[in-house]
Amino acid sequence: MISLAEVDPDVYAAIASERERQQHRLILIASENVASAAVMQAQGDVMTNKYAEGYPGRRYYGGCEHVDTVERLAIERAMQLFGADHVNVQPHSGSTANMAAYLSVLKPGDAILGMDLANGGHLTHGHRVNFSGILFQSSSYGVDQDTGMIDYDAVEAIAKECRPKMIVVGASAYARTLDFERFRAIATAVDAHLLADIAHIAGLVAVGLHPSPLPHADFVTTTTHKTLRGPRGGMIMCRAEFAKAVDKIVFPGLQGGPLMHVIAAKAVAFKEAQSPEFRDYQQRVLTNAKVLAQELRSKGFSIVSGDTDTHLFLVDLTEKGVTGRDAETALDAAGITVNKNAIPFDSRPPAVTSGIRLGTPIVSSRGMGPDEMKLIAAYIDRVIGNLNDSTTHDAVRAEIHTLCGRFPQYRD
Repeated sequence: MISLAEVDPDVYAAIASERERQQHRLILIASENVASAAVMQAQGDVMTNKYAEGYPGRRYYGGCEHVDTVERLAIERAMQLFGADHVNVQPHSGSTANMAAYLSVLKPGDAILGMDLANGGHLTHGHRVNFSGILFQSSSYGVDQDTGMIDYDAVEAIAKECRPKMIVVGASAYARTLDFERFRAIATAVDAHLLADIAHIAGLVAVGLHPSPLPHADFVTTTTHKTLRGPRGGMIMCRAEFAKAVDKIVFPGLQGGPLMHVIAAKAVAFKEAQSPEFRDYQQRVLTNAKVLAQELRSKGFSIVSGDTDTHLFLVDLTEKGVTGRDAETALDAAGITVNKNAIPFDSRPPAVTSGIRLGTPIVSSRGMGPDEMKLIAAYIDRVIGNLNDSTTHDAVRAEIHTLCGRFPQYRD
């Protein structure tokens, strides 16, 4: 077989450069992770050639017996992993999964209530520029300005005022434990459906290191590539009573043929997530996040809500006199990849921000532990303290290159 390097040297070179970038940098993007070689092998194999509209045993194309096998495996393993009544593994993304949850029981114009994006929520939880804010009448809740944590009494008051038909709980930049039971009580009080979006914390939920929403929510959506450490994609879980409606909305309502190579990779990831090693990994993610947050706090950095219960946290750079955008740029120059992020009640625009979001899934996947988190905190402190000093950036980047060499991303 002719190699990629021969067929398309430009794409090959870009992939090789990306491999080098991932290998030699400290990547602290909370929404990224390192898929296993087995996951990537499944995703890059011949099932990418197969069209399979429909569901296992009910396809609109012939020759689906083997893709039926992997989709059934993915479904069965996800049900076991999370204790779900029903699972649909076909959504191409978490956004598609959220849309499926909405449209399975709501109509355009219905009211929804989700976490405000500026306070840690997600675009698909009702933001005005997203389909969720365009199709539905959206209201939002946020965090307490003093504590940086969700005020559940305030959420209940907002819900009783706007009377949503669906309440969304979940976040992309909220570091504390989510009280799904309290959200269920609020939803029940206003006769609303409850959707839990666990895209960020799915891996923690799967191994019992974060409370599960499954006993409380009508719908649970997730991506498969963050803490779950699988391929890029989505999944929706629901109570048995909503199964037919969900499946009908995913196909033919929202999507055509599923990505069977990605579903095969999801099946592999769900099997890996059932191993003792995966639980150990998730515990390392949590420990590393806490150590990194504590170390930064000891160096004078302000951590939104004071601490973290998950794999991520926000750093408020206001007192350092640095914007999130400038911090992201300087850290990148020094070999540390982060993303600028708005803090709650941020006075700066989203393209600038007053904070950065840090996450530990990738460094934990590479085998780093508390000692390395202390080093990383020291690197961040050096760079932020010497924001425009290229000499400092170069020195830190050289040290990081050595550190990353001790923890290769793929050991084979």
